[in-house]
Amino acid sequence: MWCCRPAFQLHRGVGREEVMSSTLVETVSINYEDFNESFLTCGTCLCSFDGVEHTPKLLHCSHTVCLHCLTRIVASHARDDGTFRCPICRESIRIPSGGVAALPPSFLVNQLLDLMSRQRREVVPKCSTHANQELLFCESCDLVFCMQCSNGSHQGSAASYQHTVIPLSIAIKRMSEILCYKANECYSKLNEASDAVTSEMHQLDHAVDSTFEDVNRAFQAIIDTIEQRREAVINNVKKMRDEKKKVLQDQLNIIEGERRKVQQECEGLQYQVEVRNITKKIAHLNTKIDSLSTLVEPRENAFLKFESHHNEAFDQIQATIEDYGRIVSSKTFPSLCFMKAKKAMTHLRSEVVVHTVDYDGESQSTGGDPVEAEVKTEGGDVIESQIEDNEDGSYSVFFTPEQGGTHSVAVKIFGRSIKESPLHVEVIDEHNPDIVYGSRGSGKDQFLQPVGICIDDNEYMYVADTGNSRIKVLSPQLKEVQHIVGDALEGRSVTGITRTPSSSLVFVNWRKKTITEVTSSGQLLSQFTHEQLIEPTMLAVNNDGEILVADNAVNSIFVFLPGGKLVRKWGVKGNKPGQLGSIAALCTGPDNEIVVADSRIQVFSPEGQFSRTIFETKGKGLKGTYGGLFLDPKGLLLATRQERNNSCIQVFDYTLGTLIFTIDSREAKLKRPSGLATTRDGHVVIVDLGNDCVKKFRYM
Repeated sequence: MWCCRPAFQLHRGVGREEVMSSTLVETVSINYEDFNESFLTCGTCLCSFDGVEHTPKLLHCSHTVCLHCLTRIVASHARDDGTFRCPICRESIRIPSGGVAALPPSFLVNQLLDLMSRQRREVVPKCSTHANQELLFCESCDLVFCMQCSNGSHQGSAASYQHTVIPLSIAIKRMSEILCYKANECYSKLNEASDAVTSEMHQLDHAVDSTFEDVNRAFQAIIDTIEQRREAVINNVKKMRDEKKKVLQDQLNIIEGERRKVQQECEGLQYQVEVRNITKKIAHLNTKIDSLSTLVEPRENAFLKFESHHNEAFDQIQATIEDYGRIVSSKTFPSLCFMKAKKAMTHLRSEVVVHTVDYDGESQSTGGDPVEAEVKTEGGDVIESQIEDNEDGSYSVFFTPEQGGTHSVAVKIFGRSIKESPLHVEVIDEHNPDIVYGSRGSGKDQFLQPVGICIDDNEYMYVADTGNSRIKVLSPQLKEVQHIVGDALEGRSVTGITRTPSSSLVFVNWRKKTITEVTSSGQLLSQFTHEQLIEPTMLAVNNDGEILVADNAVNSIFVFLPGGKLVRKWGVKGNKPGQLGSIAALCTGPDNEIVVADSRIQVFSPEGQFSRTIFETKGKGLKGTYGGLFLDPKGLLLATRQERNNSCIQVFDYTLGTLIFTIDSREAKLKRPSGLATTRDGHVVIVDLGNDCVKKFRYM
């Protein structure tokens, strides 16, 4: 047996500059025979204690003597008073009524006997050269050595650090224990694996049974449909048979009736003697014979035949049955599948893409796996998510976070977690642009005081580059295509631009007080003005093609027909609901509603009747200004707004009139944002007047 005691330091010189310090863990070796002789041997007869003849008995003086010695001592030296002396300390011991066999057993000795019977005798490895030298083991170098062979030290892989040295027997025992521990871990893992595989086999059996039921149910439905059709065809055959049989039976009845008439007419002819009557009967029968010729041929035929190839139905049925139903399976191995998160921002639809692979790590190319997903906020709240099968072996998990912070996305396939699940997704609060295009100037890719923008059906962008008296045309990728110039754009005063239902462009020049319509390539279509226009700045076109012009000088909205005829005018100056302040933006909504922004956003009927206020800043000193309005096809109203030094894009639910969220950016701070328009893929493109550029943000 080994026991450990405090370590001591072993130093051996290996050079002035390089000294190896080893820690030798001191252990005490207790000899098995010495331990046996001292604790497990009877001190009287020197025989080892056992459980039979030399059973250890505990005397009242606390000494232990075997039963054999006590029996002999009592038989030879027992006193008349029923006592005997302890052979070790000579104290008087009273003999129990049952004899020395009734003395209590020595429990401590019995426990030591049990312990020693369970313990194997430790093997102390010795050096083959020095028989009395125990082998040592260096844990730091993983090296076995003899102290004498190595001159009190050993050469490790490095000599500048402290080594831990223990007896090899201790190392063997320790590694044996580690081996047993690791083996138990392996057994535990193997048992866990066996349980998992067995459970999967049971689930497979259940899935097979369920699939069998589905297959039988589906094909039984087809069989029932076919049986119904067979019954319908048979009933049709029976119906045709009955109809034909009725016609033939009616003909038989007529024939039988004629037969009876002939029989009646011929009765008693043998007794006729009047030649004239006989001649008359013969003539009558001749006439009847001619009339009966129509009864000779059956009035209905016996033709009935079933045809299954009279149209394409049979081929279609056969092809349908051959292709009907399929068994969907999968080789996806969940623990090797992985997922990647795309950039996530608050209030925007965020996506995590799950990629599936099989056991060999090969990517799957088809979908159909039962994927489960759970998305939680940093606080542990579950938020709604949707799973979309991309049918190429990948799946998209969509969720819309309402707050920033770390969100966890846990994904399971077949009820088993995939690799690195849950995935932690960092959701950021600010909304930085995907693209920033342009800089201040008059050259290529430059703007000077841009204020308005519109986008056509092909997602080409038309930016009113006011300071350069031109319209810059950009591709969907925000690459310069061309410039539209002309007299109508001169004066650096084009402040509003929009599209008509016929896809032409309409813009307003406030200095010239003209409204001009051009093609997408810049060809002039029409131009008009009106004597009542004083400072027209904004315009919009409704679904009927009417052109709405906002005039800031008179705080009014003018409605023109495409040719320039004034249809109506409305507007009352003021800050109360239904009145207009300095008009900053204009757009049209459903049913030709008119949306006007000053420091508020208000909705009016096509005739100018006030309907409701969507947004108005409350509180003293909180006035802000708008730069642009746009209503997207999904009913979201987007507006650019500036309040003191804070500019943003507001996103409203147009129907409810509620503010959903705002888009701002510390990375590309907005400065006097003005016109804006949206794309089909959920982006909004805004004109940043203060920074002389165009910025593209994702808002859905």
